[in-house]
Amino acid sequence: MDGQDRRVLGSSFGSAAGAYAEHRPHYARAAVQWALQYAPGPRVLDLGAGTGKLTATLLELGMNVVAVEPDPAMLTELRRAFPDVHALSGSAEAIPLQDDSVDAVVAGNAMHWFHMDTAGPEIARVLAPTGILAGLWNVMDDRVDWVDGLAQISGSAAIGPRDTPDSWRIETADLHLPRSVAAQFGSPEQAEFPHGQRRTADSLVATLATRAGMLVMPEQQRQATLGRIRTYLATRSETADEEFTLPMLTCVLRVRRISR
Repeated sequence: MDGQDRRVLGSSFGSAAGAYAEHRPHYARAAVQWALQYAPGPRVLDLGAGTGKLTATLLELGMNVVAVEPDPAMLTELRRAFPDVHALSGSAEAIPLQDDSVDAVVAGNAMHWFHMDTAGPEIARVLAPTGILAGLWNVMDDRVDWVDGLAQISGSAAIGPRDTPDSWRIETADLHLPRSVAAQFGSPEQAEFPHGQRRTADSLVATLATRAGMLVMPEQQRQATLGRIRTYLATRSETADEEFTLPMLTCVLRVRRISR
């Protein structure tokens, strides 16, 4: 993905902030616990926090959370949902926090949008010694037959890189920390945790419609893609009637700060 594509896709979510808040899943509690396992304290920065999907799990775990989000519409949704959270306008490339001010920096389905040449030094700056940087992604478990079929019919705009376990492992195998800070961190670790989201066919379509590739798609093409997905879900016994559980994994990439 080149810089222009990243800017266009990464800035698309504000147009669907309400739908994102309603339909995107939270994160598996065990995954967040693993991400923070070695954090030296409870101060956690949710970076690129969106509408607060990861913030919710952090709060359940008793973390002292500050959320930073660049999109005004997404930030409004976050503040509405979590009025007691310290939520700031900012980005991974310009974090509005002091040096050594957090014990962990986490990003939910967001790290792939960061310009790490700039964001890497900023993250290192705000992290306390031995602090944790972790990216978390909710991915669909395409080892399940009907989910694999859904991935095939949906196309890469709806289910793309990092959206299934194998593609996630490949896409996130390297944090791509810039040389200027790479020596300050240990080796990246990956882990995957079972997860699921209760959906209906309509609400799963609504969820997929909030993917960046779908949001920037020309309307006629977007409706055609969503129509194919609806038709597919109507033909599968697992999804045609009532609610079902969408099989997922919360996948985590974790790296520990080891020096100044």
